[in-house]
Amino acid sequence: MLAVRLYAARDADATAEIFLRAIREVASRDYDARQIDAWAQIGDREAWASKRASRPTWIATYDGAPVGFADLEPTGHVDMMFVHPRYGRSGVASLLLTTIEKAAHDQGLGLLTTEASLTARPFFERRGFANARAQEVLIRGHLLRNFQMKKRFSAPPR
Repeated sequence: MLAVRLYAARDADATAEIFLRAIREVASRDYDARQIDAWAQIGDREAWASKRASRPTWIATYDGAPVGFADLEPTGHVDMMFVHPRYGRSGVASLLLTTIEKAAHDQGLGLLTTEASLTARPFFERRGFANARAQEVLIRGHLLRNFQMKKRFSAPPR
């Protein structure tokens, strides 16, 4: 059964593994090996865990095991959304985004933004995000193309 819950400190290693595997096994279809090597790095595990805990981060689980995660910055920016390759196209990303949209609504936000990879762009487009601008970002000496995207929605009355 697919479910979603808030991040807990015990999820740090699982989110790191999901992040790395999603990039190496899924995003590698859209980026070359040098780009993947530059992108698929965690660095300091404590800093990784601290960043996840510093903002609302949700964990998608299947039968209790983490299979995806996403976060929401106070500005309405979706910084990370990654799904374990084994669970792609199974509703995990949709569940996470629905959770984020509800949280944004509850916070009175009327705009969500993200920087979607070539791989993630079609998902965000299907979910109503507009392609605001293509860009190239420098990650550890390598340029990667992604897209600044946004989705406006009616915020609830405050």
